Amino acid sequence: MFRKLVAVSILALGLVLNVDAANDITKQDVLNAEKVWGDAIVAIGKSYSSHADYKALAAKTIDTLYAYNEGTVLFKPTRASSNQFRLKKDEAVSYFVTGVVPEDHGFAIQPWNKVRFENTGIIIYFDSATAMGNYYFTDAKTGKETKAEFTFSYIKNADDKMLITVHHSSFPYHPAP
Repeated sequence: MFRKLVAVSILALGLVLNVDAANDITKQDVLNAEKVWGDAIVAIGKSYSSHADYKALAAKTIDTLYAYNEGTVLFKPTRASSNQFRLKKDEAVSYFVTGVVPEDHGFAIQPWNKVRFENTGIIIYFDSATAMGNYYFTDAKTGKETKAEFTFSYIKNADDKMLITVHHSSFPYHPAP
């Protein structure tokens, strides 16, 4: 947001603006990041089902796809109630494969065999982006699809990698009859 304000201010003064766009995020970057995330959730479940080291894979996934090593990550998992927010890396891993949070049953080890995103919208501000919509998880055992709502925010780090800074997920509201 700061870059945008500076750019507008400089342009208002009639000066030429030369902004390095190397780390700017594109819509395709967001779509690719969503696919990588969905594929990672499926891979963790497959690793669990084949008795491989699924916990190590989940930890690597968190390190690779989330910005915990860059700063604060705001993570509100779909199936979380008593410990609603996961601000620490080990809590995020726990949500996906069980661990330090007692209520966790391992969302990624369900397992799922497909994750698909339907974006309602994507907002891009130079080197950060936010996507919101629905995502659907297909149960590998039953083929049943589960719908959840999501908001993911991303940054690009110095290595030009997309990282999640905000992950909010919830089930759709169903009012009582």
